[in-house]
Amino acid sequence: MENVIDILEQRGFIEALTSEEIRTFVKNPQPLYIGFDPTGDSLHLGHLIPILSMAWFAKYGHRPIALVGGATAMIGDPSGKSQERNLLDHEQIEKNKIGIRENLKSILRHDVPIIDNFDWFKKIYFIDFLRDIGKYFRIGQMLSKDSVKLRMESEEGMSFTEFSYQVLQGYDFLYLFQSEGVCLQMGGSDQWGNIVAGIELIRKVHGKPAFGITFPLLTRSDGKKFGKTESGTIWLSPKKTTPYQFYQYLFNTADTDVLILMKRLTFIPLSEILIWEESMKSSDYKQNSAQKALAAAVTLIVHGEEGLRVALLLTEQLAPGGKTSLDKETLQALAQEGCYMDVENILGMKIVDLLVLTGLQTSKSDARRLIQNGGIYINNEKMVDESALIKESDLREEEFVLLAIGKKQKRLIRKR
Repeated sequence: MENVIDILEQRGFIEALTSEEIRTFVKNPQPLYIGFDPTGDSLHLGHLIPILSMAWFAKYGHRPIALVGGATAMIGDPSGKSQERNLLDHEQIEKNKIGIRENLKSILRHDVPIIDNFDWFKKIYFIDFLRDIGKYFRIGQMLSKDSVKLRMESEEGMSFTEFSYQVLQGYDFLYLFQSEGVCLQMGGSDQWGNIVAGIELIRKVHGKPAFGITFPLLTRSDGKKFGKTESGTIWLSPKKTTPYQFYQYLFNTADTDVLILMKRLTFIPLSEILIWEESMKSSDYKQNSAQKALAAAVTLIVHGEEGLRVALLLTEQLAPGGKTSLDKETLQALAQEGCYMDVENILGMKIVDLLVLTGLQTSKSDARRLIQNGGIYINNEKMVDESALIKESDLREEEFVLLAIGKKQKRLIRKR
């Protein structure tokens, strides 16, 4: 069997290994796990690294398990946090668990079982846990963890609640070692201390080895987090980031990042990515071709064939100077993008007034100036008359008008 660790290293997944023995360990099929605390109702683009790592392990015959931390989310992981998290109530955590399960199922299908650590923590008595598990943890070692040291040096400090988080995650590893034979945990680079805590706990309780792998943070070439925009986070849930928005974000990837993301966020073979690399150096290279391939591949993984179809449909229809048919299917898809609004008495309204009313411009003078500069589109056609009114012939499907500023800011207006 080809070694999955070598594959992941070649694709840029590996930040650190707790032991080089992992390479030998994974020569045979093994169970392993990654945890996702439901601190929000959706995972984001950065989570694709751990999610796809499970898919790669499954592809090479291993048995990955996704753990949704219903119990640990009640505490909150201090790793990478400069301030203490706000504690979530049971109702919010349950809602978040549903959202994250949907994310994982839509991407991993039925290849990876999803479990919840609340199922075992709810059966444990506090005194029993302190006696049976707490005795294996040494305060000096716990204080030496980077996530703890940074917080201890801050004004706010750290509560005992957050300080105990590494004990809970360590116990998850022990529990899965005992119940499922799991000897490998994976996670982001900020999870190193928590993973090591579990490895040490298994060694002390059973005298047997366990292993850990961490992934690098997904960043752009400028050092900023990939998946963050001025308007917010790129989520995996289509309810929070639509397939079209998701596709467009990836399509706008810088040339310096696109090949790296192909390796990490897709299953495109490395041999094909090398061809893309050579192609981008060629004078015959068509601009953004690699970005189109990246956006299509990742959107297909996250949103499936239908999500990709809608994203491509809207990309084609909404490009200024592109198709202007704006048929019923396109209008319905655009309405689902959450960028449409009802307006009364739209017929006969000045376009300048409509731009201000919809929030696309803050003032009429700004709206006029933008029209004069050729920056306003009505149904994908450039508007040049600043005194123009909305006419019956401007309506698509007898009720819709598409307003756009440049290529990105769009508003679908419906006649009420």
